[in-house]
Amino acid sequence: MAFQQVETTLYSLSEISPEPEDRRDSSRHMTLYGVGTLLINERRELCLIKNINAGGMMVRAYCAIPQGTRVNVEIKCGQPIAGTVTWFREPNAGISFNRPIDVIDLLSASLTGPRPRMPRIAVDSIVTVRDGASIHRLRACDISQGGIKVHSETAIDPGSEVVVTLAGIEPQPAVVRWSEGGQLGLTFNRSLPLPVLVEWLHDQRSRGSDPR
Repeated sequence: MAFQQVETTLYSLSEISPEPEDRRDSSRHMTLYGVGTLLINERRELCLIKNINAGGMMVRAYCAIPQGTRVNVEIKCGQPIAGTVTWFREPNAGISFNRPIDVIDLLSASLTGPRPRMPRIAVDSIVTVRDGASIHRLRACDISQGGIKVHSETAIDPGSEVVVTLAGIEPQPAVVRWSEGGQLGLTFNRSLPLPVLVEWLHDQRSRGSDPR
């Protein structure tokens, strides 16, 4: 059975505002981005949040927003965030925040309400994946409560049952859902509790890991 890669809002601890992407949105991937609101000159416009970090965010806008436009961004689990549009490449816009935000606090806020989607967080951490008798030491590129994406030069067939081990988190049984472009998408059999994931992110930051 073939599984389609799903792209959701990507969170990062970086303070560098997102740059434009080289590729356009791909129809090969299902997209489930979070919904936000842009306040532009007292006008409200809906947008899709493609990624967000401490310094800014990239959104899919439904109107043209000139570079230099001052905006306020409202997301479901936080207060309005003031920023400036630094680039616009239809349909995407890059927004630089006036001051850095705490992304982990933003994630933690979702404990107080419903979570229709599990956010992905960009990381650069070592993960061990056991596939039967084979053990692979790989590098994770993003993680969510529901799974993890890793770089891998070794092919592991979609549908394979594996065990994922991250430092500080007990081994997680998982299934390989997709393999594409030297990356693997793994889905945990049971979702990680959000407090466990947030604590792990705090630990990664204190250890000086390089979350992107």
